[in-house]
Amino acid sequence: MPLPITRLPDIDLSDFYGEGGGGAARRAQLARLLDQSCREIGFIVVRGHRVPPAILQDAFAAAFRFFDAPESVRRSAMPGDGRVRGYTPMRHQQLARSLQNETPPDLFERFRMGPFDLPADDYHRSRAGGWFAPNVWPQAMPGFREALQAYYRAMEGLAHDLMRLFALALDLPPAYFDSHIDRHISSLCLNHYPALQSPPEPGQLRAGEHTDYGSLTIVAPSAAPGRLQVRAQGGEWIEVAPAEGQFVVNIGDLMAQWTNDRWVSTLHRVGNPPESVGAQSRRVSLVFFHQPNDDARIECIPTCRVAGQAPLYSPITSGEHLRLKINRHFTPQKAS
Repeated sequence: MPLPITRLPDIDLSDFYGEGGGGAARRAQLARLLDQSCREIGFIVVRGHRVPPAILQDAFAAAFRFFDAPESVRRSAMPGDGRVRGYTPMRHQQLARSLQNETPPDLFERFRMGPFDLPADDYHRSRAGGWFAPNVWPQAMPGFREALQAYYRAMEGLAHDLMRLFALALDLPPAYFDSHIDRHISSLCLNHYPALQSPPEPGQLRAGEHTDYGSLTIVAPSAAPGRLQVRAQGGEWIEVAPAEGQFVVNIGDLMAQWTNDRWVSTLHRVGNPPESVGAQSRRVSLVFFHQPNDDARIECIPTCRVAGQAPLYSPITSGEHLRLKINRHFTPQKAS
């Protein structure tokens, strides 16, 4: 029986890039560690990546500037349907509802952007009202768009490298996933958890218990009480506090389904800070939700198939899987 997990496994991508020496042997060892981590908890902490510190710092600065702006500025980035783009105010989401659990509204607000500078081809034009909808930018905030676009591009590159490492961990050719993610529908979210001035309602969290939806998620959190918490196999909650410049990466439901549940998509939440420090607990997380191409067919990976048994899941496209999930977690709003 494996020992209980008390901290997230640490993955050093410099071994994947061959920067630490050891070549193929070190890469294979890293792939085995990733496979074990994804079987046991589905979360890792990543260091040794190639994301420039300045791009990360600029994105954080832009996020804090946006959430410090007057409400009129934030609401200038609200589209008609804010489910895939723009600003979502406080108490408009209940992430636990994605698992059909009813809770009070979550205590965070969000800005979301998606792909940009898209090719003018039939594939992208036909989806321009959905996953490739235009991004909505706030008024009177110079530099905000540029900082987030640079960060989005950096996350695209890191996600591509991680998917290649995933392929190695699943005994597949390194480029196995490339054709599934070359027109991806990923989104970048800025999550703002304001300082708590009053106690939450019973059962209310900064972000309710949920699993993520896609292939993988890359999170850069700022440091403050009331952090990301991951549920281990034994039911205990692990609070995650990566070092500055490191990322938390987890797989989502789509990857679990793709691997026939060889890998686990794990419950997590953002907990409330202790009441004694609630007023000093403001934090921001940069969250990149990587999602394969809208029409990517998600079915059991050959190396995850169990001989003599049918796959656990029927095939589904990436876009349809995401659509079913995302429609559940928005809080129904009363007519004014």
